[in-house]
Amino acid sequence: MPNILLVGNGAREHALAEAIVRSARQPRLFSFMKANNPGIAALSEKIRQGGYADLAAITGFAREQQIDFAVIGPEDPLNHGVVDALAQIGIPSVGPNQSLARLETSKAFTRRLLSKYDIPGNPQYRVFSTLAGVKEFLDTLEAVVLKPDGLTGGKGVLVQGDHFASKDEALALCAQILKDSASVIVEEKFDGEEFSLQCLCDGKTVVGTPLVQDHKRRFDGDQGPNTGGMGSYSLPDHSLPFLRPADIEEGLDITRRVAAALLAETGSPYKGVMYGGFIATKNGARLLEYNARFGDPEAMNILPLLKTDFVDVCRHIIDGTLDRLQIEFASQATVCKYVVPKGYGLPADHPDASAAKARIEVGEVGDARLYYSSVDKRDDGLYLSASRAVGIVGIADTLAAARRIAEAGVRAVQGPVAYRADIGTDALIQKRIDHMKSIRPE
Repeated sequence: MPNILLVGNGAREHALAEAIVRSARQPRLFSFMKANNPGIAALSEKIRQGGYADLAAITGFAREQQIDFAVIGPEDPLNHGVVDALAQIGIPSVGPNQSLARLETSKAFTRRLLSKYDIPGNPQYRVFSTLAGVKEFLDTLEAVVLKPDGLTGGKGVLVQGDHFASKDEALALCAQILKDSASVIVEEKFDGEEFSLQCLCDGKTVVGTPLVQDHKRRFDGDQGPNTGGMGSYSLPDHSLPFLRPADIEEGLDITRRVAAALLAETGSPYKGVMYGGFIATKNGARLLEYNARFGDPEAMNILPLLKTDFVDVCRHIIDGTLDRLQIEFASQATVCKYVVPKGYGLPADHPDASAAKARIEVGEVGDARLYYSSVDKRDDGLYLSASRAVGIVGIADTLAAARRIAEAGVRAVQGPVAYRADIGTDALIQKRIDHMKSIRPE
């Protein structure tokens, strides 16, 4: 009966908590959360609330509860060095140390790593700490993507054609980014379709999990501002219908080579999740970015399908023995839809922005799975925050059935909320298939 510490308080961590407690090892779960997630609290022996930069509070809680190992959910505690702090008191973690977490926390580090170790997948790019040379480089690219170097909660990437139109606007945005960030990465814009490849890594062995497609845009039809993710889907064959097998193999190969490069660069094995955001292009798979943890919402698509004992998976990651474990996932489809405040992702002066902090009612979600995200549990009920509230997941043998389950579950959440109705629909997926056929005909 191992004592396991979970750090994090979102829907991703709710899914992690569920995967931990269903283990045949009968673990005792202890959770350190920035805010009280009622779903995680219900699954935990004990919880402690505090900030993720408060390493003394986290390590103190871990000592008190005689923790055997920790599972780190979000990027913030990784960025603050929680894995290093726990290691100093003899507690291993599923999650990379602060240096290795630069895979996510510094986009410049990752681009340079691929360049240095001659790993395919990079766009044409340059990193700038001043505006010197930016205009000249912009003029060499047909279309561009701008990225601040640091954590942005999935909302910091600016894409030509979506967020700005001209190179002059791009230059002005670079100047704006450099006021708040030490550097800006200017990259060529890829044409293609994105996919999430979340891999388990013990420092040597990299194991892929079912592919997922996330939907960042706030409104149906991929309209509106980027968000942390409005939902996602996966298919029973663990692939996506617009991909070729070579796309997946290229994504896995890039990730395996990056794991080896990280070991060579830092001297430390990467133990945790390497989540590659890839895009299938006419020339194959290209890397958009890495995250150093499971995706949110993508964790909710794959963790419920995991047939292998998750605590065993964690132990093999920590021990560096993933090659000795057969990791299996159920051959089912999943659809995750996020219920969010009506004003989520919209300007503060938008009429719907007042929906934040309102009370919501969560009824019976039927066959769906419910994962709490940013909600405030008070004595008189649940209240919205300004962020995503509840993830609803449908799981079934077909995508259509999974979508119906998720849709029915979403309707059980009452209040000033919204969601994307088109996630997992045939029409939206066909649009992606048609797009890929147009850029790389058979």
